[in-house]
Amino acid sequence: MEWTDGEFTVTCDPEKQDLDVIHGFLRQAYWSRGIAREIVARSLRNSLCFALLHRDKQVGFARVISDLATIAYLGDVFVLPEYRGRGLSKWLMQCVTQHPDLQGLRRWILATSDAHGLYRQFGFTALAKPEIFMERHVPNIYIRDALGRFIE
Repeated sequence: MEWTDGEFTVTCDPEKQDLDVIHGFLRQAYWSRGIAREIVARSLRNSLCFALLHRDKQVGFARVISDLATIAYLGDVFVLPEYRGRGLSKWLMQCVTQHPDLQGLRRWILATSDAHGLYRQFGFTALAKPEIFMERHVPNIYIRDALGRFIE
């Protein structure tokens, strides 16, 4: 799938994903600080990915983990700082939510600390029944000490 708006393109073509850009952003993001390049590469291979390009340069990204039938987890959404304020995150989300393989799903989920306003525009809300959800969360799993041990 591919969408174009002027000089910008959103594509699901794995050949157009720039692992250097994606890893460079994610290793510093609050939700994946310290993530290894190999883990990012594996996550891309096992997800439906959306690369936001300015001409041929990657400037944003989103990733969906889904069975393509009942549920989807939206993660790793970003637009590089120098491209923010142009409505690109909203357009990227439009492309994600309009993808034909992601229609008719019973549930979409995501986690965010700072972009609630963006996601509300696409029907995301706080959990209606938080008491039925559970998680197994290891927040600093990618951060290691000088000896390579995980820091809790």
